[in-house]
Amino acid sequence: MEIQLLGCVEARARSGGDKLPLPHGTKLLLAALAWTPGAFVADETLIERVWQERRPQHPREALYIQATRLRKALRADGQCAEGFELIRKRGGYVLAIDEHGVDTARFRALVRRAQQEARAGESDAAVGLYAQALELWRGEPLSDVRTPWAESTRVTLRREHREALIASTELYLRAGRHEECLPQLHWLAEMHPFDEKVTGLLMLALHRGGRQADALHCYQVLRLRMVDLLGCEPGPELRSLHERILARDPRLRPRPAGAYAASAASA
Repeated sequence: MEIQLLGCVEARARSGGDKLPLPHGTKLLLAALAWTPGAFVADETLIERVWQERRPQHPREALYIQATRLRKALRADGQCAEGFELIRKRGGYVLAIDEHGVDTARFRALVRRAQQEARAGESDAAVGLYAQALELWRGEPLSDVRTPWAESTRVTLRREHREALIASTELYLRAGRHEECLPQLHWLAEMHPFDEKVTGLLMLALHRGGRQADALHCYQVLRLRMVDLLGCEPGPELRSLHERILARDPRLRPRPAGAYAASAASA
């Protein structure tokens, strides 16, 4: 059984890959349980996640009904939910499933491995692992679940996605592959218009690609935006990078592969 949260909430049998039918209420419960696969989740926590805004008159009975429906839905059309079991324990439930059967867990595991490889100086391996992690995203997380809990979960996942994108981009820059990461950096800058780190990475990538004027323009756009809307100037690190680009600091040029010990932004 494979469960998807990084996009629409879906469950698929590993054998055939067919999407299993999930009524809306059971989809909510599946998402609430799959967020922490293999962990005990108390009834009250599940009730809060599923019915935070409109709690049923008898919430525990409603939860029991949805759990029964979820078990049936995951065995629809005679398919066996291999590697999956919804276990009732005193006061709550456990979604007994291999954590790699849930895409959010796979994403986090791949990111952890990428971080380890990066710390060990294995940049190529780290880039590959980040790429695998980012490929798991199928759009807005839990996109068909609209509850306060789902929204807070989306905020957490968006932050993790952004951090993985930035870490991956830094590795590309360290390897001198600035052209490859420009589309990703432009997208990040558009999505996070006040993020000085993202702007700094974009400036560095443009400068290393021979586009000094575009790099300086990125800084001016951010500075004007911050002054007009936030009433403050960019921080000292970004101002320093701007000055070094103006001066065409040779230390900002790409270095040979394997020569990086510090982050690209502080090169």
